[in-house]
Amino acid sequence: MTLYSRILLVWLCVGASSPALALERINATMARLPEGTTLCGEAVPANLEDVRERFEKEMLLTIWDRPQVLLWLKRAPRFLPIISQELKKANLPDDLKYLVIVESAMMPHAGSSRGAVGFWQLVPETARKYGLTVNEFIDQRRDIFLSTPAALAYLKDLHDRFSSWTLALAGYNLGEGALDAEILEQKTQDYYRLYLPLETQRFIFRMLAVKLVVGNPKYYGFELAAEDAYAPLRFETVEVDCFQETPLRLLAQAADTSFKTIKDLNPHLRGHYLQAGRHAVRVPPGGGDHFSERFQKLLSDHVEEREQRIYVVQEGDNLSAIADRFKVPLAALLIWNRIDLKKNLQPGDHLVIYPRSELPEE
Repeated sequence: MTLYSRILLVWLCVGASSPALALERINATMARLPEGTTLCGEAVPANLEDVRERFEKEMLLTIWDRPQVLLWLKRAPRFLPIISQELKKANLPDDLKYLVIVESAMMPHAGSSRGAVGFWQLVPETARKYGLTVNEFIDQRRDIFLSTPAALAYLKDLHDRFSSWTLALAGYNLGEGALDAEILEQKTQDYYRLYLPLETQRFIFRMLAVKLVVGNPKYYGFELAAEDAYAPLRFETVEVDCFQETPLRLLAQAADTSFKTIKDLNPHLRGHYLQAGRHAVRVPPGGGDHFSERFQKLLSDHVEEREQRIYVVQEGDNLSAIADRFKVPLAALLIWNRIDLKKNLQPGDHLVIYPRSELPEE
């Protein structure tokens, strides 16, 4: 991107009357660490020269990326009150809510190269340790209501171990074992005096920048009206008993909504099916009215229809050839039959196939 393009982008984002004025809004005053700044009640040692420099770098990078900050501010009313409520119940500092912005920008399906996923970017081992289900069918790390108590329990354990919120947060980023090793080797328990991997050295300062900007957006040049914020999540919860693997589209039909809405309200549900068992599923307001009766009827019809759509695999068949014969996408065969492309078909295997002219309606 050219320099002019960047200037123009900033200008458009801040609504300035000229590109020059837009750039003037990002100045050295904004980057200063306010006197008496704390994180989780712990004072930031602004008297240390490198602390000032590290903070200013993160603050300038944060306020420069104005589209990203605007998205934070739009998402915040949807998610931060949920986290604040859980923090209050757990008697933990409210500042910890800003961690979810640093980790995932409040996006449920965010992921990292290390296998961390979800709002709080938990790796599978940590998520399971704190009671979350993570498998090919369900990933509760992606659900703000289910993952937040687990993440807060982990943070509390880290604080109990290190007796400092800055160290607890550093351990959250780096791993408690690696952080403990550096503390022992460097003979200091002061986060600001520890030499740590660069990402972890930046971590606390990124949280500070997020806290200050989200806590006082107008000062940093961000002005949003109430209607600019994304609406809070609205739903009701229904209990679903499945005696067998069940298509999510049946739940959507029973709740008079779309497959996408069910997935958006239940980001922990993976794929196209709900596994056998009892589940609590979120549906739009009003979607629970007579849900059970409609769902049982749809499920009964689905089971009967599947029996009528069985194709018996013949000698020499393969998935691609069968898909071509019935003029349906290969991917649809995989969804309907929950099979892997690597699986070898055997004569006599049964496949469910919905001819294109008779595909189930949404």
